[in-house]
This record gives sequence, structure tokens and C-alpha cells, in this order.
Amino acid sequence: MKMRAIILFRHLLFVLPIFASARKSTDVIVMQNGDRLTGEVKALNAGVLYVSLPYVIQTLSVDWSKVARLESKQLFFVKTENGNVFRGVLNSRKTGAGRPIEIEIAETPVKNTVINSARVVNVSETSEKFLQRFTGGVSFGTIYTKANETTQYNLSGLAAYPRERWGAQSGLSSNLSSAGGTTTSTRNQLTFSGYHLMQWNNYYYGGFDAFLQSTEQGIAHQNAIGGGIGRYLKNTNGTVISVMGGVAWQSTNYNKGVVPIPAQNVTTAVIIANVQLFKFNKTTLNISGAALPFLSEPGRVNFSTNTSYYIKIISGLSWNVSFYGNWDNQPPGNLPGSDYGSSSGLSWTFGSSYGRHPLRFSSVPIRISDTPSHES
Repeated sequence: MKMRAIILFRHLLFVLPIFASARKSTDVIVMQNGDRLTGEVKALNAGVLYVSLPYVIQTLSVDWSKVARLESKQLFFVKTENGNVFRGVLNSRKTGAGRPIEIEIAETPVKNTVINSARVVNVSETSEKFLQRFTGGVSFGTIYTKANETTQYNLSGLAAYPRERWGAQSGLSSNLSSAGGTTTSTRNQLTFSGYHLMQWNNYYYGGFDAFLQSTEQGIAHQNAIGGGIGRYLKNTNGTVISVMGGVAWQSTNYNKGVVPIPAQNVTTAVIIANVQLFKFNKTTLNISGAALPFLSEPGRVNFSTNTSYYIKIISGLSWNVSFYGNWDNQPPGNLPGSDYGSSSGLSWTFGSSYGRHPLRFSSVPIRISDTPSHES
């Protein structure tokens, strides 16, 4: 019952943003060739500025380096390549011919910050309204074969709530495979995580609470709770790499109908790495990996990974190919030490996730400026 309640709450998080009301299309974008667009700036990711126009169904993808002027009354988070993040209303300043524009961020009526646009790696909408702050995405795929009555499906999703100095998210991954005359195999993973920014550039601390069920490995229920300190190793328009290290407590209950193994409670170290690679308005590659060396059982290590490759179709809709895996080098009893698989399907992003699909293991944190600054 407790797990069903958690999953229901998780699904509600995905539905909430759908009911958020749209804002007015009053943002102004002027291109270097003189073209003028009036609409709604959605986000900036991987060098692509996403703009919605009231008379165009599809969201437009604009080359950020070709923008000559930008004006908006909407609140945005603006992230730079050195990890600083600012919150405010955006306007641009004129610069000399051939030079990138400068972005002026009005954080308060008396406090403005000016940033060279070439140093901006991410812009995302925020709002004073609770529902309009959510962002995330969902993916789904299915296969059915009549000859041997084979059915496979995969469902994954993530909802995030980013703020100036902290953020929280929840992620779900579910896989099912069945065939005539065989036992149905399922794998379900539910993860909650949060982070808070530290005083140093690109550093953060975070925590997570993860649940796993795997028929293949005989895991009826596994719960891991932990946290640690992380850092960006690289953060540009084309590449984001982050790592986190810490400790965790893991409790595992095995399916007693397979092997009568008592529940195992262990303490582990945690090493998490996330990699995101982007290509202008076309593809995204997400790679996440987590290693848990057992401190209470030296020599034993659990490793899990999720990898997804996205090809954009239109707006927030993409086609994806994904791989998941979970390994235990010293499984108890005669249980299998691994469970892995691949899938493909369609993905849809909402909120400020245009062009950038969230990672499954942990939030990619943001960094907010502690004091007013001027970057050139």
C-alpha cells in the first residue's frame, strides 16, 4: 500500500504542470539579419533558443549565436559556464559589430547584472506561480508479437522543481516483458532526490531515496538512502559532466519464493557520474552511472546505469533509444548478478526542458551568484 501511494503521488507530479496556464507572448527577439519575432521564450539549451509564437503551432529553434537583441518581462534562471546562476527579467545591450550581445538581468529594481551572451549555457523559465515552475519529461515504448505472444513495454519519466539555490525531482522507470509459456519479468525503479548549492563555484550537496524491484535478480524490494557532495567537471553548451561522492544505507528484501534469503542491510559508499552531450537542435546523449562499494562487506560492489540517446522530431517530442543495467558482483545464494535491457520509444518534455532531457539518477544542480557581478 505504501509503495502504491508513492507511485500515485509520483504520477500526480507529472500531471500538475499540464494545468499550468500559459503566459502572454510579449517577448521580443531580433536576429542579426533584421528578422523580428514576438512570442514566448521557452528556454535556452545547447546553444538553441526555443521560442513559441502565437501564430505558429511548432516551437521554433533559434541559433543563440545569431540573436542580436532580446527583451522579456518574464522571470528566468540564467546559468553561465562557470556555474553562476541569476534570476531576473532579461534585456540585451548593444555591442560593437561582430561581438556577442550582452544580457542584462534585472534581479531587482535596483540590482542589474550584465553577462556576455557567449558565456550563457542555459536559460529556463521560472515563475511566481507554483505550478509553472515544474519541468521534466516522459518516455514510452511498446512491442507486441503475435507469433509467440510476446509483449514488452517501457515507461520512464521525471518531474523536477528547480529554485534559485536548491531543487528537487522524482524519477520513474518501469519495464515489463512477457511471452507465452514463460514467467513475466518486471523491473521498476522510483527515485527521489534533492540538492542545495554550496558557496564554491560548481559545488553542491545532495541526497536521494531510491526504490528498486527486479524479477530477474530476485529483488522484491530494495531501498537505498544516501547523500554526498558533488561538482561540475565541465559545463558548456555542448557538454555537461558532473560527479558526486558520499555514503548510503541499503536494505534489500529478496523474493522468498525463489531463494529463502533473509533481508540484507548494508552501508555503502556512493559514486555517481552524469554526462550529457548535445548537438545543435538535433540529438542528446545522457549517460548516468552509480557505483556502491559495500563498506560493511568489503569486496562487494553494486553498479547501475541508465543511458539514453534522443533524436528530436518536433518541439518537445523526440525518439529515443535507451539502455539500463544493474550488476552485483557477489549476489547472495544462486541469484543472477545482473539485470539489463534496452528499449526505444517516444519522449516528450514539458516546462523548461526543451531540447534537454533530464537525467535519471540525480538532479543536475545550478549555481546562483552570491553577489552582483559583471562578466565580459
